[in-house]
Amino acid sequence: ITPPLANQLAFQTDDSFDVAVIGGGIVGLASARELILRHPNLTFTLLEKEKELSLHQTGHNSGVIHSGIYYTPGSLKAQLCVRGAMLTYQYCQKKGVPYKKCGKLIVAVEREEIPRLKALYERGQVNNVQDLRLIDAKAIREKEPYCRGIMALDSPNTGIVDWQLVALTYGKDFQEAGGTVITDFEASDIKVAAESAAGSAEGLKYPIIIKSSQGKEVRCRFVLTCGGLYSDRLSEISGCSSEPRIVPFRGDYLVLKPEKNYLVRGNIYPVPNPRFPFLGFHFTPRMDGSVWLGPNAVLAFKREGYKLFDFDTQDFVNAVSYRGLQKLVMKNIVYGMGEIYRGVFTSAQVKNLQKFIPELSPSDVLRGPSGVRAQALDAEGNLVDDFVFDGGKGELGSRILHVRNAPSPAASSSLAIAEMIADELEKRFQL
Repeated sequence: ITPPLANQLAFQTDDSFDVAVIGGGIVGLASARELILRHPNLTFTLLEKEKELSLHQTGHNSGVIHSGIYYTPGSLKAQLCVRGAMLTYQYCQKKGVPYKKCGKLIVAVEREEIPRLKALYERGQVNNVQDLRLIDAKAIREKEPYCRGIMALDSPNTGIVDWQLVALTYGKDFQEAGGTVITDFEASDIKVAAESAAGSAEGLKYPIIIKSSQGKEVRCRFVLTCGGLYSDRLSEISGCSSEPRIVPFRGDYLVLKPEKNYLVRGNIYPVPNPRFPFLGFHFTPRMDGSVWLGPNAVLAFKREGYKLFDFDTQDFVNAVSYRGLQKLVMKNIVYGMGEIYRGVFTSAQVKNLQKFIPELSPSDVLRGPSGVRAQALDAEGNLVDDFVFDGGKGELGSRILHVRNAPSPAASSSLAIAEMIADELEKRFQL
């Protein structure tokens, strides 16, 4: 599949559809695909602000197919991840998308981590994650000869895939089912049409107008937004709530030099520390044969800022003036300063990783790519950790569904999330 998949349409201002999906990342594409497969008699369009699909969070992640170990039993995240991983493997098999079930070890290197590791094992069992087992130091070395630890949780069904390729394949399915993809369309306004503007029949049938920043228009009956890093702003321009607010966190990876790739066979993760909001540094093999190490997590000064000095005044002011971020920073000030330090000094990042692979040295790594995560925060500084759907009141609010938060592991869960979103859309809009 060669990107861009999108139809480069000669744009007509009278383009009208039953449902418009805003956002060409993996959640938007999976949802559009699910909806058109369920409702082949309706017309669908997907609107993406970039010239190609899946360039941001979908195209800048670690590529792991998560199995569902970490998440609170009974939570939506747990259910969707376990089902999503199963559906992903089935989908990739059916479509011929390459993947590898290379497994994952969550490794305890300190005695104090063992109770947390055992609790993770119990949690995984309750979540119905298949084939989990606790292994000792000898079994760790058998699976990962260069890894050192005193105990590990072995998850053989964790895998890796190129999520951007998966998302583009969803897009191909959507187009082949009759869906229209429009790229280079940045939604800047969503409003109800005045009936007189287009004649009463057209105005009544397609009452919603989505206008792009370049002045182009699409009409529709219903809108689904899957805006990722811009989900709060899409909600605001449609007159819905600005909460929860999106705060962008950049994660910087290191990459093993190719001659050192033998050090890592599968995914190697630390035991997560419950005091900190992110999973910590890990070793991740990639489909292209490279190995990524990291990431850290630092505030990004631009929502799509993948470089250290990328800066956007509006994004920066929105973030630092938000009470929720101020409270999060105060609660995690030491952790945050450590993340910044490790982001600047590669040797500090490597020192952390040497706890797991002592043979690793600073000369074995290069600076790698970065990603930006859309982290939803509430006003009290709490990370919003589950899915948030939002609509509004009145004619416009009753015809729009915002996916406000689709938290990690949204890619692994994407096909299951799409089922849930389609169910929600059908319920709200009686499709």
